[in-house]
Amino acid sequence: MQQEETLGKAYDSRLMRRLLRYLKPYRWHVTLGILFSLVVSASEALRPIFTKIAVDKNIATHDKKGLLVTISLFLALIFIRGLIQYANAYLTQWIGQRTIYDIRMEIYEKLQKLSVRFYDKTPTGRLITRLTNDVEVLNEMFSSGIVMFFSDIFTILGIIFFMFVMDWRLSIVSLSVLPLLFYGTFLFRRKAREAYRIVRTQLARINSFMQEHISGMLVNQLYTREQLAYQEFKEINAGHRDANIKSILYYAIFYPSVDLIYAIAVGLIIWYAGYNALQGLVTVGTVIAFVQFNEMFWRPIRDLSEKYNILQTAMASSERIFQLIDNTDVQPEPIFQQNFNNIKGQIEFRKVWFTYNTANEDPNTSQWVLKNISFKIDPGHTVAIVGYTGAGKTTIVNLLIKFYEIQKGEILIDGINIQNINMQELRRLIGIVPQDVFIFSDTVYNNISLGNSAISKDKIEEIAHSLGLSRFIEALPQSYNTYLKECGSSLSVGQKQLIAFARALAFDPKILILDEATSSIDTETEQLIQQAIRNILKGRTSIVIAHRLSTIQHANKIIVIHKGEIREEGTHQELLKLKGIYRKLYELQYRDQEIKSHKIGKTNPL
Repeated sequence: MQQEETLGKAYDSRLMRRLLRYLKPYRWHVTLGILFSLVVSASEALRPIFTKIAVDKNIATHDKKGLLVTISLFLALIFIRGLIQYANAYLTQWIGQRTIYDIRMEIYEKLQKLSVRFYDKTPTGRLITRLTNDVEVLNEMFSSGIVMFFSDIFTILGIIFFMFVMDWRLSIVSLSVLPLLFYGTFLFRRKAREAYRIVRTQLARINSFMQEHISGMLVNQLYTREQLAYQEFKEINAGHRDANIKSILYYAIFYPSVDLIYAIAVGLIIWYAGYNALQGLVTVGTVIAFVQFNEMFWRPIRDLSEKYNILQTAMASSERIFQLIDNTDVQPEPIFQQNFNNIKGQIEFRKVWFTYNTANEDPNTSQWVLKNISFKIDPGHTVAIVGYTGAGKTTIVNLLIKFYEIQKGEILIDGINIQNINMQELRRLIGIVPQDVFIFSDTVYNNISLGNSAISKDKIEEIAHSLGLSRFIEALPQSYNTYLKECGSSLSVGQKQLIAFARALAFDPKILILDEATSSIDTETEQLIQQAIRNILKGRTSIVIAHRLSTIQHANKIIVIHKGEIREEGTHQELLKLKGIYRKLYELQYRDQEIKSHKIGKTNPL
């Protein structure tokens, strides 16, 4: 919300120059739009002249034929002006939509390049706001701001020009009220700016509250917090309402004030014209024309006040958008890329140190998540990593797939430092089954293949069958073509993890990572897929992170991580003999199973 509170300058030339670059591909369309605006403004300024001619020349001399010609020319002018105005409106909206399309694509492209570390510290709602609300504000500036700004300026200049051509004395009288207008506009801009800042802050509070409480609706309902949450939202919503009413108050004062100044200008015109008309210095047509000029003059001034608000919001939105686009927290590509072909799958960590904080940490401090980690996995072998919660097990996997950059040491695959491997090539090599599985709003087939046309449906069905996944998929209404709901809400957690298994194996990775992959699968389902997993792991280098020690007893090697360090290493039997951390973990799980079995035995004599 702090970003929403800061508006910056109402006009920033640096930001404006950068925004105008997006119009460069459409510069001829913008030029045409400005020309259209010039024609529309000129035709607008010509209307009172036709009135003067009709009154002073045609009506005063009873020239019926001349009056008909004047009216015909006037109607032709209005018709042509209407056509050009239609074309201009369509063109400006076309420019706006094209421009925001380009900006939105640039933002999305940037979001895909930003590192996981960036997403760890940035709220999702803020990023969505950048892609939606802030970009839409720029659309308003590009479509009805820039080109229409020129239209209003041309209209004002055209009116002033024709007024002075018609009668320079009456023009000075008409424009004598401008100092009042400028002072009123200055006050309005200052008050409206502050009011808008408060409205935007309150809106940010609503968005933040809604995002958090919709995501946590289950907790609210579970602990009967609905009324408390309702009262909290009521207060925030009331703040937004009051801020909007306050901002409306300034508009309600400003626009009648402009009308009052306009009325004063008309009164001065009538007073001056009436005094001079008695002496025959001013004609009736001139007076009527000047009244029309004044009416037309104040409309674009009111429009320019609106343009100021559009400009102000656009500056604030563009500053936030460019902060995102300019963010340097991206995953660096290697300067020197080594050939990465015929990979066998050997993995080696050499004295790896890592922290989620700054890069220059003292090794003796407690900030390090991993400390001096060194191990080697031979091609085709399975290594299990175990330890208490927070020991750093998942961090090891995140470093291997380059979600984060290490501060010290080396990570190698087949002897090649992953810093010298193209990121996409590296991740094509690795398949992962995470603990928290994300399901897209798409079909089962597309959720497994992830849109990769090279993965056939037959291959997916074969993988699903080998994992025992086909049973529940074929029970769905449209089998593999069943459309899954947002985040897979129609699936159980275990079914999501089975889909993640199939997804990882569909890409036939050389290295397979299972991160608590069977933690949410019931015992029966786990037994069904254990043999399938053992078959799948053959010929693949595998890393298995598991709390259930019963699932990793057949691993070639087990690494015990404790407080970011490797404390024990060996096979299941070797680690049990050490009577260390692994033995304690194993006994704790065995004791829990004994207690559960004992309870079941008491309640169920069968």
